[in-house]
Amino acid sequence: MKGIVLNIQRFCTQDGPGIRSTVFLKGCNLRCQWCHNPESFQSALQLGYSAQKCVGCGGCAAVCPQGAHGISPEKKHEIDFKKCTACGKCAEICPADALRVLGRSMEAEEVLAELRKDRKFYERSQGGVTFSGGEATVQMAFLLELLELCNREGFHTALETNGAFSPERAAILCQRVDLFLLDFKLGPVEAQKKWLGVSGLDLRPLLEYLLQKDKPVILRCPIIPGVNDTEEHFRQIRELRRDFPNIQQAEIMAYHDTGKGKWKEIGLEYQLEELKTVSAPQKESWERQIQG
Repeated sequence: MKGIVLNIQRFCTQDGPGIRSTVFLKGCNLRCQWCHNPESFQSALQLGYSAQKCVGCGGCAAVCPQGAHGISPEKKHEIDFKKCTACGKCAEICPADALRVLGRSMEAEEVLAELRKDRKFYERSQGGVTFSGGEATVQMAFLLELLELCNREGFHTALETNGAFSPERAAILCQRVDLFLLDFKLGPVEAQKKWLGVSGLDLRPLLEYLLQKDKPVILRCPIIPGVNDTEEHFRQIRELRRDFPNIQQAEIMAYHDTGKGKWKEIGLEYQLEELKTVSAPQKESWERQIQG
């Protein structure tokens, strides 16, 4: 089976216990307005463009079969991303590496071969493999095959997820996942449609199921100034920790703006352009607020 892999990041220490490899799968069922990996929204391969690298040579326009590229007399490069099929011809010819195809089609065994390279690090550090995205469950069949292969290898498995999937999928995942890194973004009474692109997302039923199955959870809490940095939201985090003893810890994922340039690179507008990276003291203050 093949899937679309955005990246395989080695020697990770913040995606679960020990030293880990994190496999980022393309595709997501949410559209968080602060996302620092918007190139993971689509499941398919797509084109990325770095305007600051472009020299305006026009080579991309000459080879593009879809006519997605245009170069003005002033050498301004414009891309119609709707026309682009991510064939990669423009990226191959670009002399300045301004163009690249985001994502790679891989077989599950290819991914496993990469993960095996770090087996010794997993064993020595009690680490393993984490699957992330985007939202890894969007490529559910591919994810399950990867998890099964990791289970056979004896690798500890973790899944970073937004929890927006059916109870049936939860039951299947519980058979293969050792640790859930569960994002708590916005409570059910807040403006989910505006900020996440969906509504009605409630993690409590999933947390109750994971508690029944004795599955450990790390609650990951992205905090975005002006969106969810409220006492009400911090209270909800404290309540979840109180009500679900399988939550081993809650982590504050303070907003940073390092990903905002990626939106423009794939032809999307970033809505939080004026928002700045949260300071360390502010993050520490939030961490104190979720203790209870």
